[in-house]
Amino acid sequence: MTLDATLTKAAQAHSEDMAAHRNMSHTGSDGSSPGDRITRAGYAWSTYGENVAYGYGTPEQVMSGWMSSPGHKANILNCAFEEIGVGLAQPGHYWTQDFGTAR
Repeated sequence: MTLDATLTKAAQAHSEDMAAHRNMSHTGSDGSSPGDRITRAGYAWSTYGENVAYGYGTPEQVMSGWMSSPGHKANILNCAFEEIGVGLAQPGHYWTQDFGTAR
């Protein structure tokens, strides 16, 4: 998996949206889905996934939490995803991982 600037842009924007509204969700405050946000950021995807989390103070802690959750772990280990973007916003440590494979 490689880091992608466009997925990072989408992930960061979603983390900032969650922090601003104090709401951890895959649905944005404007009703958007992860696919909507990734597309809006300019990523032309053939497949995508998203992990979100709240309250973990360090990257190690949030990764441990995600790896302890079957659904989140499945996204992290999904070989269909070739690229990743990560966002973190304050206050409250709102984390987003956006995964994708471009068309």
